[in-house]
Amino acid sequence: MSDRYTRAWFLKSANALDQLPPDTGLEVAFAGRSNAGKSSALNAITGQKQLARISKTPGRTQLINIFPLDDERALVDLPGYGYAKVPASIKAHWDQVLPAYLGRREALQGLMLIMDIRHPLKEFDRQMLAWCDHAGLPAHVLLSKADKLKRGAAGNTLQQVRATLGAEFPAATVQLFSGLRGHGVDEARRVLDVWFGLDEGMD
Repeated sequence: MSDRYTRAWFLKSANALDQLPPDTGLEVAFAGRSNAGKSSALNAITGQKQLARISKTPGRTQLINIFPLDDERALVDLPGYGYAKVPASIKAHWDQVLPAYLGRREALQGLMLIMDIRHPLKEFDRQMLAWCDHAGLPAHVLLSKADKLKRGAAGNTLQQVRATLGAEFPAATVQLFSGLRGHGVDEARRVLDVWFGLDEGMD
């Protein structure tokens, strides 16, 4: 397996679009409700335990964090959303910035949307999918914490979410994922490879 994702490193945090790096190269963004397992997913995909901070306090990621892989490609960690204790002013700020980022950022190639498999397709998840749909941006759903369910139940949830996406957001795809167990990491990386224009022969 290529080590392209294990090379990820922290570049900077941004509170607004004009604080982001130049709009060149290729980016893939990660988003999800607070406590859905977004940081764990980023860490599992990059093979780094502490690249993205994992907090027991939901809503801690309140900035856009940039993790380059090389001079042309970067993973982008978007603020966790949907948690009641995040101040209203911060919610209002990101309600403006996130759709603008998804709709205007030329470098953005796709969105990895992390959902807790026990609580998929909440209002905020649908909002993110709607923003992607409006922007013509591909989205791939990681049903995280799949280890919390038995295999049959996880498979049933996967099929239910796939059916809903097919009916409402047909451009979106979905898979099972467990950052704790490392399940689904290779599948997620293959989606990233496509979005980043990489093939199996590169590293």
